[in-house]
Amino acid sequence: MLEILRQPWPWYVSGPVIALVMVLLLFFGKSFGFSSNFRVLCAACGAGKRVSFFDFDWRAQGWNLLFLVGAIGGGWLSSTFLANGEAVQLSAATLQDLQELGFAAPQGMQPQELFGSEAFFSPKHLLLLLAGGFLIGFGSRYAGGCTSGHAISGLSNLQWPSLLAVVGFFVGGLLMTFVLFPLIF
Repeated sequence: MLEILRQPWPWYVSGPVIALVMVLLLFFGKSFGFSSNFRVLCAACGAGKRVSFFDFDWRAQGWNLLFLVGAIGGGWLSSTFLANGEAVQLSAATLQDLQELGFAAPQGMQPQELFGSEAFFSPKHLLLLLAGGFLIGFGSRYAGGCTSGHAISGLSNLQWPSLLAVVGFFVGGLLMTFVLFPLIF
């Protein structure tokens, strides 16, 4: 059984599972979103006493914290017990693109030049990680949700703002990949 779980799941298994989760959330009147957990955590810790944005009934969204715990726990379980030790399989075109940007083929899940332990001691890489984290946080707040919330939950609810946000995410990703990334590296 572990050998089956260690293999990547095909789209025709994972796609229906995501759809089933969305149907259940819609049935129970909930909307999926991961970035809202930060607001819920801050409210649960008492930040609402100082900042009005965090002053709301966070218990009504407590179920989302369970999802957060499950995602972290599931990631830990899979990396600890289900990892097969092989590097992520990338297409030849992706490997060539990485090489053109000066990165070696990943020996694990990501290029070590970007996410290895030595990157945290490089001022350039540390600044890039901090700026990227800030931009993701600001963008999630400005867009009213993260990519998963808009692309999975918002689109399944036929929300026009989510469609605009998803288009913006893709345009931003393309600009980063083909314009900014080659300039930075």
